[in-house]
Amino acid sequence: MYNVYFRDIDDKNEFTVRNITLKSGQENFIETVDECLKEASIYPEWHPVAIYKDEIIIGFAMYGSFGPNKDTWIDRIMIDEKYQGNGYGRIAMKKLIDIVSKEYGVNVIYLSIIEENKVAYRLYTSMGFEFMNERDPNGELLFKYTI
Repeated sequence: MYNVYFRDIDDKNEFTVRNITLKSGQENFIETVDECLKEASIYPEWHPVAIYKDEIIIGFAMYGSFGPNKDTWIDRIMIDEKYQGNGYGRIAMKKLIDIVSKEYGVNVIYLSIIEENKVAYRLYTSMGFEFMNERDPNGELLFKYTI
């Protein structure tokens, strides 16, 4: 199995993380890293991280927990276009689910996707995320994962 792991965003990796690029056509499916980091600077509940394979930055993710019910989200995950198609997204999601559930002490994790993002839909449902038959205020499909 690949050595995929996460590190907080810091002075050593921020430039590289901000320069993660997606394949053409994926830009409309997720916010840019710049937008995510700006949001995380406003809302300290968000925890942005760089995704590494060995010592190479291959992606970005952001997660957090909100409100009295500790609603916990894996809100953003992206793999740089150079590393897509190698199973890193699935590996990163599995590890994130484990990290997030332990860090926040929860057994339900939420995420949302744009309906047109069929690749993400297939990935998340194959991993056990269930469509909740609901949409968020932006019209994105809501999913939950129960541990």
